Amino acid sequence: MDKKEAVERALEQGKGVLRLVPTWVPRSFCRPGKRIKLHPDDYFILGQRGGIDERWFASTTWAENGPGTPEDEGLSYIAVDEEGKEKVLLRDAIELTGPAIIGETLWNKYHGWAMFSKFFDNAGPLPHHIHHRSQHAKRVGASGKPEMYFFPSQLNNHGGEFPFTFFGFNPETTKEEVLEALKKFTKGDNNILGLSRAYKLEADTGFDVPPGVMHAPGSLCTYEPQFASDVYAMYQSVLLNGQIVGEDLLWKNTPPEEIGNYDYLLDVIDWEANVDPDFHEKRYMRPVPVKPVEEMLAQGYIEEWICYKCESVSAKRLTVLPGQTVTIRDGAPYGLICLEGHGRFGAWEIESPALIRYGELTHDEYFVTEKAALEGITITNPSDTDPIVILKHFSDNPDLKLYQNLSEK
Repeated sequence: MDKKEAVERALEQGKGVLRLVPTWVPRSFCRPGKRIKLHPDDYFILGQRGGIDERWFASTTWAENGPGTPEDEGLSYIAVDEEGKEKVLLRDAIELTGPAIIGETLWNKYHGWAMFSKFFDNAGPLPHHIHHRSQHAKRVGASGKPEMYFFPSQLNNHGGEFPFTFFGFNPETTKEEVLEALKKFTKGDNNILGLSRAYKLEADTGFDVPPGVMHAPGSLCTYEPQFASDVYAMYQSVLLNGQIVGEDLLWKNTPPEEIGNYDYLLDVIDWEANVDPDFHEKRYMRPVPVKPVEEMLAQGYIEEWICYKCESVSAKRLTVLPGQTVTIRDGAPYGLICLEGHGRFGAWEIESPALIRYGELTHDEYFVTEKAALEGITITNPSDTDPIVILKHFSDNPDLKLYQNLSEK
């Protein structure tokens, strides 16, 4: 069976819902927080390549992990058979069948799936770093990277070592101070965090992080919908726990001709966004119901926007109440991850496993095609006590634009 036939078979058996294989990603500069349900014996199964502290969802984006990175790292696979022995990359499936999976609108705009999401699960904080804006990312053949954060309570039974995230710089910070810190990168702790401010992280809330904004993520396990890009550069030289950041990460995704040019690193920063005194007001997000709560409760569910301040990426949280069967329609295709509960999701079983072995197939992650999303997915929760909780990640979504227009009025 060739790839296209395999994709068509997967679409037919799932009635427009594709079962995805768990995608685990190591990072050499990270330490796993061990909250993403991977078996304790498997967090360091990839040896010197680093501990596994990320799981990627609905990804057609390669994880840029330096020399020796497998060509499929970070890429999601579709399980074609029940055992997962036959599988096809989601990226290849979309390239082969395009509009049949993501619809004409997204296909014509991007000619592919232009987002992915992940669980980021680090024991401690990350360095103060940046994701490039489009004009800088293009210079290394990549796209700019907006992203958003949400901190699910189901994955945060503990807060890790430092549940605070630094964003941007203090409003009085000068460019000269930042430039001086960058030039001190190889001379010990460059103290760039001394120019920033931290925000305490709260479960079931989140932040919008546009490209060009400095951020040092804290140690809550984070759900991160983002544009299909893995560009970044680390601007902090020594972490709070004494971990040293390699200089290669300072110049990551810098054009070869600009390496050594600290003014270029400064130019990557969206200065006005970073020193905005109203950063929290503009970027902080609490869940917002998609409809009147009473109306949804009467139908057996609650659905909320959880990531909604970025036009090119968004996310919802769907809770199906115990003992209920509901049909949920969406205006765009999406990937999903089940956080809690078990039941039926369209033609499939759905359940949130307690523990996952590396390489094991699960029933907690799917991709819903545009056609299936528009027609609606019927979800059944057979439990008398437990809800089914699902996070849904979207690329461009007309439903989001409608919400944004209404919220501005």
